[in-house]
Amino acid sequence: MLKVGKPERAAADDRWCEKVTVAFRNTGGAPVRSGTVTFATHVIGALGVDWATIESTEKLPAPIGAGQKKEKTWSVCVDAWRVPLGMHIETRDVSVKWK
Repeated sequence: MLKVGKPERAAADDRWCEKVTVAFRNTGGAPVRSGTVTFATHVIGALGVDWATIESTEKLPAPIGAGQKKEKTWSVCVDAWRVPLGMHIETRDVSVKWK
């Protein structure tokens, strides 16, 4: 079983990007050998309105041995034109598929 931590967000150089750190803990008895991480990034307007959710996928930092924990930071970006001045992004949700 692979447990996924809450995404920790940090600002990046551009308003359409942010650095997202996620911790993974393998609580099962076998190693996790491969998989994908899907980020759900929300485009937020100046008044707090959630305008869109954009998904992006990266490779899981595998292998993760039985009982081990791994942490990785990704630069998560959306197309610049989706984030006009006064808007920002927030990567709120992370899902994982693994083998």
